[in-house]
Amino acid sequence: MTSPEITFPLQLARTMRFTLGAPRAFTVSPDGERVVFLRSGSGTDRSGRLWVLDLSDGKAPRERVVADPAVLLGGSAERLSAQERARRERSREGSSGIVGYAVDARAELAAFALSGKVYVAELRAGTARALPVPGPVIDPRPSPDGLHIAYVSKGALRVVGAEGEGDRALVEPEDAQVSYGLAEFIAAEEMQRSRGFWWSPDSDRLLVARVDDSPVRRWWIADPAHPDRKPAEIAYPAAGTPNAEVRLFVVGLAGERTEVVWDRARFPYLARVHWSSGGAPLLLVQARDQQSQLYLAVDPETGATRTVHADEDPVWLELFPGVPAWAPDGRLVRIADEGGARVLAVGDRLLTGAQLQIQAVLDIGESDLLVTASAGERAAEPETGESHVYRVNELGVERVSEGVGVHAAVRSGGVTVMVSTALDVPGATARVFRDGKEIATVGSHAEQPVLSARPQLTEGGARRIPCAVMLPTGYKESDGPLPVLMDPYGGPHGRRVLAAHNPHLTSQWFADQGFAVIVADGRGTPGRSPGWEKAVKHDLALTLDDQVEALHALAERFPLDLGRVGIRGWSYGGFLAGMAVLRRPDVFHAAVVGAPVTDQRLYDTHYTERYLGDPATQPEVYAYNSLLTDEGLSHAAEQVRPMMIIHGLADDNVVVAHTLRLSSALLAAGRPHEVLPLSGVTHMTPQEKVAENLLLLQVDFLKRSLGMQDS
Repeated sequence: MTSPEITFPLQLARTMRFTLGAPRAFTVSPDGERVVFLRSGSGTDRSGRLWVLDLSDGKAPRERVVADPAVLLGGSAERLSAQERARRERSREGSSGIVGYAVDARAELAAFALSGKVYVAELRAGTARALPVPGPVIDPRPSPDGLHIAYVSKGALRVVGAEGEGDRALVEPEDAQVSYGLAEFIAAEEMQRSRGFWWSPDSDRLLVARVDDSPVRRWWIADPAHPDRKPAEIAYPAAGTPNAEVRLFVVGLAGERTEVVWDRARFPYLARVHWSSGGAPLLLVQARDQQSQLYLAVDPETGATRTVHADEDPVWLELFPGVPAWAPDGRLVRIADEGGARVLAVGDRLLTGAQLQIQAVLDIGESDLLVTASAGERAAEPETGESHVYRVNELGVERVSEGVGVHAAVRSGGVTVMVSTALDVPGATARVFRDGKEIATVGSHAEQPVLSARPQLTEGGARRIPCAVMLPTGYKESDGPLPVLMDPYGGPHGRRVLAAHNPHLTSQWFADQGFAVIVADGRGTPGRSPGWEKAVKHDLALTLDDQVEALHALAERFPLDLGRVGIRGWSYGGFLAGMAVLRRPDVFHAAVVGAPVTDQRLYDTHYTERYLGDPATQPEVYAYNSLLTDEGLSHAAEQVRPMMIIHGLADDNVVVAHTLRLSSALLAAGRPHEVLPLSGVTHMTPQEKVAENLLLLQVDFLKRSLGMQDS
């Protein structure tokens, strides 16, 4: 039971934002007898374990541990290679132990990496063992037939028998800049493609990505707190500079290989790879400007490709989870932006319309597809912050999830795991259904928060900007107007206004310090329409305009003191907070600027060029959308507002140069500001005391800057 003395900042840090102890990474076996998942032992235990929920007919559902890192390692500390740390940073994985796994086609054998070794687990028997292979190991994956395990070690793709026999390298790197079987930086960071190899459905060969980082410019990340240590070298593809060269090979179990051929000069981005029994290997490749892409079917015998479908968009083409893939009848399944809506397409048919904004394909069955979607522009109700699970086929659309909230699902055969959140209930509930009937709930060990969030979901302004508003606990109208804290992410890929309890806990804690807190998802954020997302092309300042519009509109309905408005944010939200006080000091009076992108030329290719184009041909676009240029601050107003800038010195995503250059430009302009460097901290802040004290320091700064007196 949670101690009543614990503070929310400490609890938030210890529980890793209440994610520890919650079940995740579900897999349902095709025979419907097992649900596989990860979960740590408690709400403060960072070490993930591999679990199985048995669903055998005639027996009560039963959970059991299949693999426990404490047992497998015999109490020894876990050791991670630099490459594994980088993989976890790309996926924002801050926990330890078993953080991922892969299964064979029947979900009877699982493979996972632990402390640089390959482990396999027999899911029926509940036994796990290490295989004697060279390490450190990354991303082990069983063949569909369960007879082999493929994995990456020291840049080579290797394969070993499931009993540990016959370990060998199938392809080895030609030099230190080449790797086989791993996703390159921008694929993992921006394309959500974390894999670099894919088994054939017949288990006789693999598709393997070859990544050559030699064209990518080198940056060095130093740790000033340890001047005796060498800086870490990273290959960082900044906007307008060369990317890694990515090729793809069909590799047989004897090591024979055939290169997959497509126009890599025109379509250099290998965005998606799909290989199933539904058809030939399927690729999605993008042009560098992301305005055109091809869906390619691969002949695994020759490596030749044929175009199945081509997309073009004058703004950009988005990437989605679960697609492309094949339907059972051989038609292409994709998500497309058509007629101002984001729709589900199977072959030449559009199965959904503008009532839904399709987000992902979850499963492709014999008679239907399972998808997640939010309300589209033509929905009967706005359903602010909600996401639902739907069954879709050529006969129509049926909502599967129930209740206001954010829902997702995993399905195989007749068994579905539905993971649901609600506004008034902490955490998520994972319910198991067989043929539509609930048969079990997967237990959660996550802690109960010491406070309750009370977000009011609404819309603000003429654009109907989705918003969440939080007032202090026990606030009464007689208390009068409150200082305001805008708490956005506010940019692409970062939906913050959600019909869920836990995402609003930190905002509620800030509200309980005496603020009216507003979270606004303006243009550029996902979940509404393609036009809403793509409005920010070449003009990220529109995201600031929408924060201002939401603030002023909500002031007509909520007790907001517009003379005391602060803003805080991290990453894109940090950029937005910095832009707010520099360009609109008439509206914003203080800002906490966390890990901000300040010079867009220093951020990566796939993300930045999608929104701003090529810096070589459009330098003025980059200058306008940056907080600073080589000449100093960019488009800054004369009035000066206080800023606290926070940055992790070990951040290899938004490097600390962004903050250092901003601080230098502010100093040159004679603008006072505070800089809080975090030694050893990356773009995440998993360190417990750092995460706790960051919140306390932010509140102190905001209260000082907005003239608030402690009660």
